[in-house]
Amino acid sequence: MYAFTGDGSVGVALDSGVTRAPAISAIIIVLNGEAFLKQAIESIRTQTETDWELIIVDDGSTDSTSAIIANAMALDARISTVSHPDRANRGMSASRNLGVAVACGRHIAFLDADDIWLPDKLSLQRTLLDQDPTLGMVYGRVKIWRSWESGNAQDDFFYDLGVDPEQAYEPPALLTLLMQNRFQTPTSCGSLIRRAAVLNSGGFDPAFRGMFEDQVFYARLLAQYRVHVSDKCVALYRSHDDGCTARMSDDFEVARAHWRYLTATKRYLKQRSLDSAVLTRAIRRAQRDLIIATSKRRMRGLLAGQAEG
Repeated sequence: MYAFTGDGSVGVALDSGVTRAPAISAIIIVLNGEAFLKQAIESIRTQTETDWELIIVDDGSTDSTSAIIANAMALDARISTVSHPDRANRGMSASRNLGVAVACGRHIAFLDADDIWLPDKLSLQRTLLDQDPTLGMVYGRVKIWRSWESGNAQDDFFYDLGVDPEQAYEPPALLTLLMQNRFQTPTSCGSLIRRAAVLNSGGFDPAFRGMFEDQVFYARLLAQYRVHVSDKCVALYRSHDDGCTARMSDDFEVARAHWRYLTATKRYLKQRSLDSAVLTRAIRRAQRDLIIATSKRRMRGLLAGQAEG
């Protein structure tokens, strides 16, 4: 149950007695993130946009994460923390939902504990949302950041956006693109979302604790909200072996998670009366392509095994 002010945000009581919400609620979810959390926090504290709060959701960390959070809170009153009852580990979706539940801002921005925002990320995206009240979300380019480890900037790269940037798209145009799983679609570190859109969409699906949790959520948004796609690079997505995607190294485990995501999206669209012939075809095509790709990988594995034998 939420207590909302007129603009759909939770009020924050200031010392002056005036109730005002920050423009943006930044949410970091973290599980044993001592290696990179401080750097992620600093990338928020150094934003050119200053009208924000930062909520750090600790998803049951057992390392020095809590100490890093405490130090950050001592440095900046805009930073707070929350955890699940009994400091339990509930997964990425439930943790993002918890952050949203206590957020006060008109807009929501997510940052994973190992990624970094560029300094003008919030300013650029807030301007776009505030200028056009019909937008539900803005997202920009995200650099796949490998040079943090290799030291070679040539190792970094961008995915193709798949659409012409610097314009808004009506739903569900971008959802059909998301189904293809070939271009850079919205990412948690690269988007700014109107809080009302997050709440009205139902938030994140707690059944998805890790892989595809963000795509399930963004599919919900793209199905029903107008979205601006920017050409500006706004974040660095750290590529490393400890990331969620890297841990899902089993091709068939990835395929199962992908299938669950497509099935969940199809079910959500039907429940919300958002399904259409175009989206049904897009999901069926994605399911067909997934089956074909998985079958090819399985066949290659079998042939390789026979060759070794």
